[in-house]
Amino acid sequence: MTGASVTVREIVKRYGQVTAVDGVSVDVQPGEFLSLLGPSGSGKTTLLMMIAGFELPAAGKIRVGATDVTHVAPNKRNIGMVFQKYALFPHMSVRDNIAFPLRMRKVGKGEIERRVSEALAMVHLGSYGGRKPAQLSGGQQQRVALARALVFEPPVLLMDEPLGALDKNLRQQLQIEIKSLQQRIGVTVIFVTHDQEEALTMSDRIAVMDGGRIAQIGPPADLYATPSSPFVAEFIGKMNFLPVDYLGASHDGSEVRLSNSTTFTVTRKPSKEAGRFSKGAGLLAAVRPESISVAARGLGGPGSIRGTVDTSIYLGTHQILLIAIDRHEGPPLHVQIPAGNVGACFARGDSVDLVFKADAIHLFKDEAIR
Repeated sequence: MTGASVTVREIVKRYGQVTAVDGVSVDVQPGEFLSLLGPSGSGKTTLLMMIAGFELPAAGKIRVGATDVTHVAPNKRNIGMVFQKYALFPHMSVRDNIAFPLRMRKVGKGEIERRVSEALAMVHLGSYGGRKPAQLSGGQQQRVALARALVFEPPVLLMDEPLGALDKNLRQQLQIEIKSLQQRIGVTVIFVTHDQEEALTMSDRIAVMDGGRIAQIGPPADLYATPSSPFVAEFIGKMNFLPVDYLGASHDGSEVRLSNSTTFTVTRKPSKEAGRFSKGAGLLAAVRPESISVAARGLGGPGSIRGTVDTSIYLGTHQILLIAIDRHEGPPLHVQIPAGNVGACFARGDSVDLVFKADAIHLFKDEAIR
């Protein structure tokens, strides 16, 4: 199986006065796994439905490989589709469910038998062909839906929140299985999810959508390390935001000041979207929980920020501390430290020093959150 490219150019979709997708363009490479990630109403499912052909755009073009499919009927696009609701035929056996798209394409009986057997083996359900969907678990039903979507060897597979109805452990297991299968067979996948962890686990690239537009697109590590806006920073992983005043450039980077008059240095370059900052401007300093270290009061060294432990949460592999900055309004900082770290000794009410990794702090214009 060989994946095909998918090209979307300036796609627009309106429902009355509401613009659900607003001029989106994206190039998906053959064999790529692209996730569309965003909150409800961001336009990700509408975009997927237009690629599938179930919705028609008001403007723009969609190509699969070299073929313009913008106005082609869904059943003529040769695209596989997997939904959150498995959409299996309850009266048919597993084998007949998987065979259905091949029968619709008038494939010969012997070839159908061969392909269905291969598809069952591919999703580890080789002995389940005679069962009805009601006799399967949710995870097994989703594997059948996946096999049915792949049995006719489509170059593109579209998946709309396919794991949303499953429990956490099963969802994580299938994330790995689907990604491994996709890499093995080479099909191009466009995957809709609102689960950031799912997108980070499975994707070659993620397109973060907001208000019908792509806010940022790139490999998971790039989006996590260099978000282009507070929205992306907050949606990809956990992020702390601190309103600060910009004091100007220094030899080491940029100097900023908290409302309690504590100053600290930011060595990371401002995001491309931030533009040039003027002295005294109100900004947002953003820092990941794992980029903050905690020490007993007085041991943090120069540039540390004083705080008080509000809450301590043990999560096995790591511990979460919620720490209020002294004389500073705003929510406590979310700090993540490895299990077994000295921070495990901190208790509610302890006075501590916080040290930010200077090269891990992002500066944004303060329009979006404050």
